[in-house]
Formats: sequence, structure tokens, C-alpha cells
Amino acid sequence: MKVLNLYAGIGGNRKLWEDVEVTAVETNPDIAKIYSDFFPDDKVVVDDAHKYLLEHFDEYDFIWSSPPCPTHSRMRFIIQQHEGTKYKFPDMKLYEEIIFLQFWFKNKWCIENVISYYEPLIKPFESGNHYFWSNFVITNKKMGSRLIRRKHENVIKRINDWGFDIDTDNCNSKDKSFIQQIINNCTEPELGKHIFDCAFKTIQKKL
Repeated sequence: MKVLNLYAGIGGNRKLWEDVEVTAVETNPDIAKIYSDFFPDDKVVVDDAHKYLLEHFDEYDFIWSSPPCPTHSRMRFIIQQHEGTKYKFPDMKLYEEIIFLQFWFKNKWCIENVISYYEPLIKPFESGNHYFWSNFVITNKKMGSRLIRRKHENVIKRINDWGFDIDTDNCNSKDKSFIQQIINNCTEPELGKHIFDCAFKTIQKKL
């Protein structure tokens, strides 16, 4: 099965997928290198995931996309209440990709993002503290609290428990901040597997 994994990060969502041929697209070369170390058999492309989707969508059996989430998050809404904070438009690449896949991609797809501070413009499924848009039914899977809410040392322990061996003992503060960021953006492997199972292994119910 050919899978396109967009905005791949370090590959948390992909960790428990089996019998797949994955193309992972990540714009940050440093993050792409970490992904390659964890998944050496995957094809890793350093490119704009949004553009890559438009040019290659019809080459795959399953597409997972996780467009940038900060401008949609409830945390962003809280931050913008502080005087002096610059306002930002929500990044509408999220909805561009949802609408595009709804109308033009005939195989299975899902798009993941945070629970937004506004009412979603297109109704999503909610599972494990995430929103998902897809062309198959996604059931809710309860997960632990999001990594972003945990202390740094606990975040490292949990990401290691997921099977990602990350050692920050010898990192400087800048490195630790970078690692904290990529871990915060990492989808729980069990949730990634749950979504994949909903698409291909679970008997679907009519919406």
C-alpha cells in the first residue's frame, strides 16, 4: 500500500503502520533527517508538503496530512489576548486540503489538526484530543494528556516509551527547545494506528 505522509515531522503517526510503502514530506531538513534515522526504508522528501500534495496526490492509496496548527489552536487564542501580540490569520491551507481531497482524491485520506478555538468550518471527527477530517468513519480513541502539557523531562521519557530514542542530556538549550517543538507536534503512535485501522481494517458504519 502506497502512503503519502505530509508534514511528517519525526513520524509519530507512522510508527505502528505495517506493510506500507511510505513517502514522507517534511519541509525542515533537520526534522527530515531525524525521520530518516527512525524510518530508513521510507522515502523522505524535503519539500513544501502543500505543493507536493497538489502535484502527486493521485499516486497513493492513502494520504495523511497534518498541516500547520498554531494559528488554529486554542493556545493561539489565549496568546492573542495579551497586549502587544501580533494578530495572525488562521492558516487556510488546512481547509484548502480538506476540500481538495474531498472532491479529487478517490482513495482513503485523513487530515489531522488541533481542536480549534473557533467552530470548524467543515465538521470533523474528534479523536484523542485531535480533529480529523476524512472520507471514512473515525471513532474516538481516548489518549493520555497531550505532550505539550508535560514537563520537558517527562516529555522525553514518554517519547522514548513510544520507541523514539531521543537523548537530550548533552544538548544545549537551543537544541532542547527544537526537540521540545518537534515532540509537541508528534501524533501518538497508537492514535496513528487507530486512524489507519479505521480506514482499512474496521467495518465502516454509514455516516
